[in-house]
Amino acid sequence: MIAHVINPGTSGVKLACARIDPSDNPALPGQLRLTLTRAELPLSGPPGAEQVPAITQAILDLTADWPAPDAIVGRGGLIGKVTTGTYRVTRQLSDYASQGERGHYPPNLGGPLALAAAQVRGVPAFIVDPQSADELLPEARVTGLRGIHRTAEFHALNARAVARRAAHEVGKRFQDARIVVAHLGATTSVTAFDRGRAIDTTGTGPDGGPMGAMQSGPIPPRALLTLAHTLGDSAALTRLSSEGGFLALTGSKDLRDLETRLLSETDVQTVAAAFVHQVCKALGEQTGALSARPDALVITGGIARWDELVDRIERRVAWIAPVLVIPGELELEALAEGAGRVLLGLEQAREWTPPVDAMPADATPTPDAP
Repeated sequence: MIAHVINPGTSGVKLACARIDPSDNPALPGQLRLTLTRAELPLSGPPGAEQVPAITQAILDLTADWPAPDAIVGRGGLIGKVTTGTYRVTRQLSDYASQGERGHYPPNLGGPLALAAAQVRGVPAFIVDPQSADELLPEARVTGLRGIHRTAEFHALNARAVARRAAHEVGKRFQDARIVVAHLGATTSVTAFDRGRAIDTTGTGPDGGPMGAMQSGPIPPRALLTLAHTLGDSAALTRLSSEGGFLALTGSKDLRDLETRLLSETDVQTVAAAFVHQVCKALGEQTGALSARPDALVITGGIARWDELVDRIERRVAWIAPVLVIPGELELEALAEGAGRVLLGLEQAREWTPPVDAMPADATPTPDAP
């Protein structure tokens, strides 16, 4: 099977031609085999819905020599609270995503671009594990204030992909495994997967997670109130999500620079120690959300390439479960695999319906692919 993959971002569109072959392990049918040919379409700035026709044509031109696809799959953005899975892109879904729940949010255009390209190619269009997917346990949503609830804001696409890969690495199907994933990069999140379902998460950006290259990490509530009063709500949220962490405390978000400075600069050493401490605490917290000992802890994201810090984390938490390191992100692979599971008959494509105000508190996802 061949899938063309579209992953829009703020400065470009990542593309891939994915050859998808069935698993060669009958016990793990979801362990698909992928071969990706990658390309990128640069953009002058964050794309808007009005640019979809022009970007679609540029994608078609750039991929004209690729093998004909059996499907085109795009990044899923904010389409209301839904369960995870692979969704067939309809005109209704495309129009809703184009409106943008969060303004010009590039992942929202993954579905519209996939549908526009698929109509030209004469194949189905899909999105996979949209960013607004939310399967938290009911008790994970509750806070101590009436009317305030937690939601599943985390690195959903990559976290699920590496959790699935980790399950296969330890010889289990995804729906039979318990995995905790720490996505560590400019922003961070740590998420507990219990038999295919993301049951709890630290959150990410201003909503939670350890400090990252640019994310502040946990801040005492009184300090948050002072920050919001001083800066205003919008500027405070920006400070928390993209002006904190290593950038704020060392003046750099460049991991290579920080790795070099770690050898001799005490401020970098102090921040690195705090980062490791926060990540280990978050891994322990999310382990506690599971109903049994995890089968694996996974470290992923850009900071997973920083060997010294990863080694420190592993030494601290290896008593919990085996630690797997999957550096970078697997977003293109995750999108291709999601389409592949449908094309190969391992999953049924989900049908999207317009969102209601909220999912039922006891909403339970349908069984995941192995």
